[in-house]
Amino acid sequence: MDPFVTPEWLAEHRDEVVLADARMYLDGRSAEAEYLQGHLPGAVFVDVGADLTAPASPEGGRHPLPSPEDFAAAMSRAGIGDDAVVVAYDDVGGVMAARLVWLLRTTGHRAALLDGGLDTAVELEKKRAVLPAADFAPVPWPREALATIDEAAHGAAVVDARDATRYAGNAPDPVDPRSGHIPGAVNIPCRSHLTQDRTLRPTAELRDAFERAGVTDADQMISYCGSGVTACHNLLVAEHAGLGMGRLFPGSWSQYSHTDRPVETSPEPGPAA
Repeated sequence: MDPFVTPEWLAEHRDEVVLADARMYLDGRSAEAEYLQGHLPGAVFVDVGADLTAPASPEGGRHPLPSPEDFAAAMSRAGIGDDAVVVAYDDVGGVMAARLVWLLRTTGHRAALLDGGLDTAVELEKKRAVLPAADFAPVPWPREALATIDEAAHGAAVVDARDATRYAGNAPDPVDPRSGHIPGAVNIPCRSHLTQDRTLRPTAELRDAFERAGVTDADQMISYCGSGVTACHNLLVAEHAGLGMGRLFPGSWSQYSHTDRPVETSPEPGPAA
Protein backbone atom coordinates (compact mmCIF):
# COMPACT_ATOMS: atom_id res chain seq x y z
CA MET A 1 0.00 0.00 0.00
CA ASP A 2 1.38 3.40 -0.96
CA PRO A 3 1.96 5.75 2.01
CA PHE A 4 -0.55 8.25 0.57
CA VAL A 5 -4.09 7.90 -0.74
CA THR A 6 -6.28 10.42 -2.51
CA PRO A 7 -9.74 11.57 -1.39
CA GLU A 8 -11.13 9.69 -4.39
CA TRP A 9 -9.51 6.47 -3.21
CA LEU A 10 -10.90 7.00 0.27
CA ALA A 11 -14.42 7.60 -1.06
CA GLU A 12 -14.24 4.37 -3.03
CA HIS A 13 -12.92 2.33 -0.09
CA ARG A 14 -14.49 4.15 2.86
CA ASP A 15 -16.31 1.07 4.20
CA GLU A 16 -13.07 -0.92 4.15
CA VAL A 17 -10.87 1.37 6.26
CA VAL A 18 -10.60 2.90 9.70
CA LEU A 19 -10.31 6.66 9.31
CA ALA A 20 -8.19 8.24 12.06
CA ASP A 21 -7.84 11.90 13.02
CA ALA A 22 -4.27 12.27 14.33
CA ARG A 23 -3.76 15.98 14.81
CA MET A 24 -1.13 17.46 17.10
CA TYR A 25 -0.35 21.03 18.13
CA LEU A 26 2.83 22.49 19.55
CA ASP A 27 1.18 25.72 20.71
CA GLY A 28 -0.71 24.27 23.66
CA ARG A 29 -4.02 23.66 21.89
CA SER A 30 -5.86 20.46 22.65
CA ALA A 31 -5.98 18.19 19.60
CA GLU A 32 -8.97 16.40 21.05
CA ALA A 33 -10.88 19.67 21.50
CA GLU A 34 -10.15 20.61 17.89
CA TYR A 35 -11.31 17.16 16.79
CA LEU A 36 -14.61 17.70 18.60
CA GLN A 37 -15.01 21.06 16.86
CA GLY A 38 -15.13 19.23 13.55
CA HIS A 39 -13.60 16.18 11.92
CA LEU A 40 -14.11 13.99 8.88
CA PRO A 41 -17.28 11.92 9.30
CA GLY A 42 -16.65 8.65 11.09
CA ALA A 43 -13.04 9.40 11.97
CA VAL A 44 -11.83 8.11 15.33
CA PHE A 45 -9.47 10.29 17.37
CA VAL A 46 -5.90 9.16 18.02
CA ASP A 47 -3.92 11.35 20.41
CA VAL A 48 -0.40 11.66 18.98
CA GLY A 49 0.96 13.13 22.20
CA ALA A 50 -0.55 10.48 24.47
CA ASP A 51 -1.18 7.38 22.37
CA LEU A 52 1.90 7.46 20.15
CA THR A 53 4.59 8.59 22.59
CA ALA A 54 6.19 7.59 25.88
CA PRO A 55 6.86 10.11 28.67
CA ALA A 56 9.41 12.76 27.77
CA SER A 57 12.89 12.87 29.24
CA PRO A 58 16.21 14.56 28.38
CA GLU A 59 17.64 11.13 27.64
CA GLY A 60 14.81 10.03 25.35
CA GLY A 61 13.52 13.31 23.93
CA ARG A 62 10.12 15.00 23.96
CA HIS A 63 8.21 12.28 22.11
CA PRO A 64 9.91 8.91 22.53
CA LEU A 65 8.32 5.89 20.93
CA PRO A 66 5.71 4.22 23.13
CA SER A 67 6.29 0.68 24.24
CA PRO A 68 4.85 -1.87 21.80
CA GLU A 69 2.36 -2.83 24.50
CA ASP A 70 1.17 0.74 25.06
CA PHE A 71 0.89 1.33 21.33
CA ALA A 72 -1.12 -1.87 20.89
CA ALA A 73 -3.44 -0.87 23.73
CA ALA A 74 -4.02 2.56 22.18
CA MET A 75 -4.82 1.05 18.80
CA SER A 76 -7.21 -1.43 20.42
CA ARG A 77 -9.03 1.39 22.25
CA ALA A 78 -9.39 3.30 18.98
CA GLY A 79 -10.94 0.28 17.27
CA ILE A 80 -7.90 -0.43 15.10
CA GLY A 81 -7.24 -4.15 14.81
CA ASP A 82 -4.41 -6.16 13.37
CA ASP A 83 -6.19 -6.57 10.04
CA ALA A 84 -7.43 -2.98 9.74
CA VAL A 85 -6.51 -0.69 6.88
CA VAL A 86 -5.95 2.74 8.43
CA VAL A 87 -6.15 6.09 6.67
CA ALA A 88 -4.95 8.94 8.88
CA TYR A 89 -5.07 12.69 8.48
CA ASP A 90 -4.54 15.98 10.29
CA ASP A 91 -5.04 19.64 9.44
CA VAL A 92 -1.46 20.43 8.37
CA GLY A 93 -0.96 18.25 5.32
CA GLY A 94 -0.16 15.07 7.20
CA VAL A 95 3.08 16.09 8.90
CA MET A 96 1.69 15.16 12.32
CA ALA A 97 -0.50 12.21 11.36
CA ALA A 98 2.56 10.73 9.65
CA ARG A 99 3.63 9.44 13.06
CA LEU A 100 0.64 7.09 13.27
CA VAL A 101 1.01 5.91 9.68
CA TRP A 102 4.74 5.28 10.04
CA LEU A 103 4.32 3.34 13.30
CA LEU A 104 1.66 1.14 11.73
CA ARG A 105 3.54 0.51 8.50
CA THR A 106 6.77 -0.19 10.37
CA THR A 107 5.07 -2.96 12.32
CA GLY A 108 3.58 -4.58 9.23
CA HIS A 109 0.13 -2.98 9.16
CA ARG A 110 -1.58 -1.33 6.21
CA ALA A 111 -1.82 2.42 6.64
CA ALA A 112 -1.62 5.60 4.59
CA LEU A 113 -1.99 9.36 4.88
CA LEU A 114 -4.95 11.07 3.27
CA ASP A 115 -3.52 13.60 0.83
CA GLY A 116 -4.99 16.98 1.71
CA GLY A 117 -6.23 15.85 5.11
CA LEU A 118 -8.98 17.81 6.79
CA ASP A 119 -9.05 20.28 3.91
CA THR A 120 -10.68 17.61 1.74
CA ALA A 121 -13.82 17.67 3.87
CA VAL A 122 -17.16 18.32 2.21
CA GLU A 123 -18.79 18.37 5.62
CA LEU A 124 -17.53 18.02 9.18
CA GLU A 125 -18.87 15.95 12.04
CA LYS A 126 -18.71 17.08 15.66
CA LYS A 127 -19.79 13.99 17.57
CA ARG A 128 -17.08 11.58 18.66
CA ALA A 129 -16.80 8.47 16.51
CA VAL A 130 -16.45 5.32 18.60
CA LEU A 131 -15.57 1.87 17.29
CA PRO A 132 -15.61 -1.37 19.29
CA ALA A 133 -12.29 -2.27 20.86
CA ALA A 134 -10.24 -4.40 18.48
CA ASP A 135 -7.50 -7.01 18.83
CA PHE A 136 -4.09 -5.50 18.14
CA ALA A 137 -1.06 -7.57 19.09
CA PRO A 138 2.11 -5.85 20.35
CA VAL A 139 4.96 -6.05 17.84
CA PRO A 140 8.53 -5.05 18.77
CA TRP A 141 9.83 -1.98 16.98
CA PRO A 142 12.01 -3.35 14.18
CA ARG A 143 15.66 -2.56 14.82
CA GLU A 144 16.25 -1.97 11.11
CA ALA A 145 13.68 0.87 11.09
CA LEU A 146 15.37 2.87 13.85
CA ALA A 147 18.62 4.77 14.28
CA THR A 148 20.40 5.42 17.56
CA ILE A 149 21.89 8.76 18.52
CA ASP A 150 25.35 7.43 17.63
CA GLU A 151 24.16 6.32 14.21
CA ALA A 152 22.50 9.69 13.61
CA ALA A 153 25.69 11.49 14.63
CA HIS A 154 27.80 9.54 12.14
CA GLY A 155 25.33 8.63 9.38
CA ALA A 156 26.17 9.26 5.76
CA ALA A 157 22.69 10.54 4.80
CA VAL A 158 21.10 12.30 7.77
CA VAL A 159 18.07 14.49 7.00
CA ASP A 160 16.62 17.18 9.26
CA ALA A 161 12.88 17.71 8.67
CA ARG A 162 12.57 20.96 10.64
CA ASP A 163 12.10 24.35 9.02
CA ALA A 164 15.16 26.19 7.73
CA THR A 165 15.30 28.62 10.66
CA ARG A 166 15.55 25.94 13.32
CA TYR A 167 17.95 23.91 11.21
CA ALA A 168 20.22 26.92 10.72
CA GLY A 169 20.29 27.54 14.47
CA ASN A 170 21.24 31.20 14.43
CA ALA A 171 18.71 32.11 17.13
CA PRO A 172 17.73 30.43 20.40
CA ASP A 173 15.73 27.29 19.76
CA PRO A 174 12.08 27.81 20.79
CA VAL A 175 11.72 24.46 22.55
CA ASP A 176 15.09 22.73 22.91
CA PRO A 177 18.18 23.70 24.95
CA ARG A 178 20.56 24.24 22.03
CA SER A 179 20.21 25.58 18.51
CA GLY A 180 21.55 24.15 15.27
CA HIS A 181 21.60 20.71 13.75
CA ILE A 182 23.53 17.46 13.78
CA PRO A 183 26.82 18.07 11.97
CA GLY A 184 26.61 16.91 8.38
CA ALA A 185 22.81 16.70 8.32
CA VAL A 186 21.03 18.19 5.32
CA ASN A 187 17.78 20.09 5.60
CA ILE A 188 14.65 18.87 3.81
CA PRO A 189 11.77 20.59 5.63
CA CYS A 190 8.80 18.25 5.68
CA ARG A 191 6.40 21.08 4.87
CA SER A 192 8.31 21.80 1.66
CA HIS A 193 6.71 18.66 0.20
CA LEU A 194 3.32 20.37 0.26
CA THR A 195 1.64 22.86 -2.03
CA GLN A 196 -0.19 25.93 -0.76
CA ASP A 197 -3.37 23.87 -0.38
CA ARG A 198 -1.45 21.33 1.76
CA THR A 199 -1.49 18.54 -0.81
CA LEU A 200 1.57 16.64 -1.95
CA ARG A 201 3.68 18.04 -4.75
CA PRO A 202 4.07 15.87 -7.87
CA THR A 203 6.18 12.77 -7.32
CA ALA A 204 8.94 13.95 -9.65
CA GLU A 205 9.33 17.17 -7.64
CA LEU A 206 9.46 15.23 -4.38
CA ARG A 207 12.11 12.90 -5.70
CA ASP A 208 14.12 15.79 -7.06
CA ALA A 209 14.10 17.54 -3.68
CA PHE A 210 15.68 14.53 -2.02
CA GLU A 211 18.18 13.99 -4.81
CA ARG A 212 19.26 17.66 -4.79
CA ALA A 213 19.95 17.23 -1.06
CA GLY A 214 22.14 14.22 -1.83
CA VAL A 215 19.63 11.50 -0.94
CA THR A 216 19.39 9.11 -3.86
CA ASP A 217 18.76 5.98 -1.80
CA ALA A 218 16.50 6.40 1.22
CA ASP A 219 17.54 2.97 2.49
CA GLN A 220 20.66 4.82 3.67
CA MET A 221 18.74 7.78 5.10
CA ILE A 222 18.25 8.64 8.77
CA SER A 223 15.41 11.08 9.36
CA TYR A 224 15.04 13.34 12.39
CA CYS A 225 13.17 16.49 13.37
CA GLY A 226 12.47 18.21 16.67
CA SER A 227 11.13 15.17 18.49
CA GLY A 228 10.58 12.33 16.04
CA VAL A 229 7.07 13.20 14.83
CA THR A 230 7.37 15.18 11.59
CA ALA A 231 10.50 13.21 10.64
CA CYS A 232 8.05 10.39 9.85
CA HIS A 233 6.60 12.51 7.06
CA ASN A 234 9.97 12.68 5.30
CA LEU A 235 10.24 8.89 5.56
CA LEU A 236 6.79 8.38 4.03
CA VAL A 237 7.41 10.91 1.26
CA ALA A 238 10.74 9.31 0.36
CA GLU A 239 9.04 5.92 0.13
CA HIS A 240 6.21 7.39 -1.95
CA ALA A 241 8.79 8.91 -4.30
CA GLY A 242 10.32 5.50 -4.91
CA LEU A 243 13.55 6.15 -3.01
CA GLY A 244 13.19 3.35 -0.47
CA MET A 245 12.60 3.18 3.27
CA GLY A 246 14.81 5.11 5.63
CA ARG A 247 15.24 4.96 9.39
CA LEU A 248 13.86 7.17 12.14
CA PHE A 249 15.99 8.70 14.89
CA PRO A 250 13.21 8.79 17.50
CA GLY A 251 14.86 11.12 20.02
CA SER A 252 15.70 13.61 17.27
CA TRP A 253 16.94 17.10 18.16
CA SER A 254 15.15 17.06 21.53
CA GLN A 255 17.45 14.23 22.61
CA TYR A 256 20.60 15.30 20.77
CA SER A 257 20.47 18.89 22.05
CA HIS A 258 20.51 17.69 25.66
CA THR A 259 23.94 16.14 25.16
CA ASP A 260 27.35 17.77 24.81
CA ARG A 261 27.81 16.42 21.29
CA PRO A 262 28.92 18.95 18.66
CA VAL A 263 26.31 21.00 16.83
CA GLU A 264 26.50 22.82 13.53
CA THR A 265 24.89 26.07 12.44
CA SER A 266 24.55 27.48 8.95
CA PRO A 267 23.24 30.54 7.14
CA GLU A 268 19.58 30.44 6.34
CA PRO A 269 18.78 30.33 2.62
CA GLY A 270 17.89 33.68 1.12
CA PRO A 271 14.74 34.39 -0.91
CA ALA A 272 14.44 32.58 -4.21
CA ALA A 273 15.66 34.56 -7.21
